[in-house]
Amino acid sequence: MPATTTLTARALLLDMDSTIVNSEAVVERCWRRWAGEQGLDADEVLKVVHGRQGWATMAALLPDRPMELNLADNRRMLAQETSDTDGVVPVPGAPAFMAALATVPHALVTSADIPLSDARMGAAGLPMPAVRITAESVSASKPDPEGFLKGAAELGYAPEDCLVFEDSEAGIEAGRAAGMRVVGVGDRAAAFAPTVQVRDLTGIRVEALADGVIAVHLAG
Repeated sequence: MPATTTLTARALLLDMDSTIVNSEAVVERCWRRWAGEQGLDADEVLKVVHGRQGWATMAALLPDRPMELNLADNRRMLAQETSDTDGVVPVPGAPAFMAALATVPHALVTSADIPLSDARMGAAGLPMPAVRITAESVSASKPDPEGFLKGAAELGYAPEDCLVFEDSEAGIEAGRAAGMRVVGVGDRAAAFAPTVQVRDLTGIRVEALADGVIAVHLAG
């Protein structure tokens, strides 16, 4: 019988890509193409792309490159990724997990912009949370905590009352920097010291308790 960890919170903050939506195929296609254009090793590029906005990834990989070029490439790649939904599917367990959140406070906190998050959530067949923090909502990309702090504020909860679900190094760092506990989703997350790590969303049960407390039962 697998061990179960229970965390309590008052609001849940969800990353999108590789946390509730599996978009790895699209991300790999687009970034391999960009890496080739820049003469970079695509495998090395793919190690750092997850969790950040595209321009922030480019700035990390090419620190001497003018930011206006990064921003222009970011706009072009967002358009490519928005139109390419081939292979975009829910992470295992995501449909039931999202259904369980319908009656509890939760928000999407993603580095994608509004059109891309619409496209990927729609392709995966997942409901869009009423509160959504996207690239347009923030001035700094993850690992900066701004997005998670804004998500908490929009829901009306203190950071310490929020539980983050994330997959990437940048996202897990952002959640911790916001003063929140983090559930790491997927094998990649295990290396970045989340509060708890799960393989996917299939072993998670969400329970609404008295006085607005949410119990999240995580089988690992």
